[in-house]
Amino acid sequence: MRLLLTLAFRNVLRQRRRSLLTALSMAGGYILCSLSFSLVNGSYSNIIRIFTEDQTGHIQIHKDDYVNRARIYKTIDNPGQVAAILEAHSRITAFTPRVYAPALSYAGEQSSPAQVIGVDPQLEPVTSRLKEKITTGTWISQDPDTDGYYGALVGQGIADALEIAVGSELILISQGADGSIANDIYIVAGIVGTSRSQDRLRVILPLTAAQEFLALDSRVHEFAMLIDDIDDARIVAAELQEFMPTLTVSPWQVVQETFYKSMEADKRGNQVTLGIILFIVFIGVLNTVLMSVLERTREFGVLKAIGSRPATILLLITLETSILATFSLAIGFVLAFPVIAWFTSVGIALPQPIDMGGVSFGFLTGELSPRVMLLPMLIIYVYAILVSIPPGIRAARVPPTQAMQTF
Repeated sequence: MRLLLTLAFRNVLRQRRRSLLTALSMAGGYILCSLSFSLVNGSYSNIIRIFTEDQTGHIQIHKDDYVNRARIYKTIDNPGQVAAILEAHSRITAFTPRVYAPALSYAGEQSSPAQVIGVDPQLEPVTSRLKEKITTGTWISQDPDTDGYYGALVGQGIADALEIAVGSELILISQGADGSIANDIYIVAGIVGTSRSQDRLRVILPLTAAQEFLALDSRVHEFAMLIDDIDDARIVAAELQEFMPTLTVSPWQVVQETFYKSMEADKRGNQVTLGIILFIVFIGVLNTVLMSVLERTREFGVLKAIGSRPATILLLITLETSILATFSLAIGFVLAFPVIAWFTSVGIALPQPIDMGGVSFGFLTGELSPRVMLLPMLIIYVYAILVSIPPGIRAARVPPTQAMQTF
């Protein structure tokens, strides 16, 4: 085996032109595959990150089937105990409680339907991007102003419908958890989002103000949280479920099932494209290896004439291809790494943002990870070994007399 390795290595060095052509083919195939993997994975990861960090979070906790059948009375009655469990969990980086309720909003003679959301002014900004979406005004405070009014953030759609601005009075009417009529006056502290965003019909109140408005006392409808690795959302959710058997702990894939399924369907469509790219790489590697073997038919005839076994010739060709693949992939890795790193950190701005599941996607970015760099490397290496077998079998079977007559 050592002798074959030495001979294979010398053959690679001796056949500089053929070796260079094969190496360029494999290196180019690796760069193409790794960049495609990076852009596909990076794009989906970016979309999912934007979507979950917008408001959903990576994991949510509710009472019973609140996700599918939201009711004001389906509340988490012991939010303090839940918060203590979340604070003690090492993988949870941030969490926030929330309350929800439908309402009617009024200002002057105008009215508009609204979704009231009560958020913790301290915990919400580190769990979601709600604070970043304020276009006019300021973030809400947990405490009322000097006149006893709480501040509220309103979506741009409600602001346009009611013709209100920062500092205007906003009247909300809804139903309390105890069956009473909920109504109160708030001061607009800021405007959120745009007239086309998901926040356009929302009214965001401080958590205590929303609980008082809806007669919820200290109860909440939801805990949303972020974890250190979104890919482990299902695992962490299962761990939390063991500590909270009376509540329902759901990863984002369950909370936003429609969005998740649309992403998975789109991924499967892109897998076809990746398959075509891999097939092109396969054909390119096969062509270069096959031509290399055909040009050396006379050489293999001489080897067989001096007593080399067919299995030895097949193994020699496989070793030569393996050595070439190793050097080619090393070169491809060195060339691909900075390109993928640039796409990951900078990316390319799309001329027109793409809307996917309600998320505006404006940048084409990549992903730099062991999977992106090593999986194409493994595929190309296996391809190289596999494509060397048919030419190797042909070279091993050709009669010495016929092979030595080939020029």
